[in-house]
Amino acid sequence: MSAQKRKPGFVRGKRGQSLVELAVSLPVIILLLIGTVDFGMAIFSYSILRDAAQEGAFYGSFNPANKKEIENRARNISPRGEEEGVFSSPLNLRDKALIKVSIKAIGDACQGITNGSANSLQVNVTYQYPFIMPFAGRLVGSDTIALTGSATNIILQPACP
Repeated sequence: MSAQKRKPGFVRGKRGQSLVELAVSLPVIILLLIGTVDFGMAIFSYSILRDAAQEGAFYGSFNPANKKEIENRARNISPRGEEEGVFSSPLNLRDKALIKVSIKAIGDACQGITNGSANSLQVNVTYQYPFIMPFAGRLVGSDTIALTGSATNIILQPACP
């Protein structure tokens, strides 16, 4: 009889089983977590782009000829501040190298109807979202994915001559 007593139900060959299971499953769990966070940030970024496009289209529905101010309204929808308590967007909409704003008039730039359709203004705000998750770029074929927020509003002013 040995000097050590074995506990009932203890099998000598299964000592490291839990450690091996953890080593195998932990990377998969971490990748799933990072992927979930990455997807959530992409959806949040898209939401900001859509809101920026809507703000630009709203302003453009009253002043369709002023494209510079339409773009300015789209780029300045949320405050970016260093002080605590001020919402800070993960996207810097003011960065013209990263965020592209395009404005397109559909019909004439006045209130009314052209060719049976209401005159309107479409604003698109585009951003190349960089993936955080490793290897996602290889799955998609690029390290970024284009996100575009788009909004179209009917032109309300000025009236067509």
